[in-house]
Amino acid sequence: MRHLIGSNLLMTVGCGVIIEYNEQILLQHRKDHDVWGIPGGVMEPGELFEETAIRETNEETGLTVRKLKLFGIYSGDEGYSRYENGDLVYSVQIIFFTTEFSGEIIQSTDESHEHRFFSRNELPPLNQH
Repeated sequence: MRHLIGSNLLMTVGCGVIIEYNEQILLQHRKDHDVWGIPGGVMEPGELFEETAIRETNEETGLTVRKLKLFGIYSGDEGYSRYENGDLVYSVQIIFFTTEFSGEIIQSTDESHEHRFFSRNELPPLNQH
């Protein structure tokens, strides 16, 4: 798509999951923006929102999430972003919540430095996109 539109604005749909365990939230320290955020990523054509959330969470954390509940749908001015390479995007975010997951956390991936559970009152500054 980018070879057709260059760095012009592209609209995307992102899906993420808030994973809670023992009253703590799992966050990933991202490599691309050097910020903390919830696991998630961009929807592929033909996917359901839940499928995107499950796939992206597994790719980024190694965990398989289940019993997703809709947490919120986010749009508005905060959805605009410019990537390091100059590409412009506008992202609508579909966020889910779960306490049901299995697997072992992968600490370092192509996209993450680490994953860590934080209590709600000790959350680090979060990525807003």
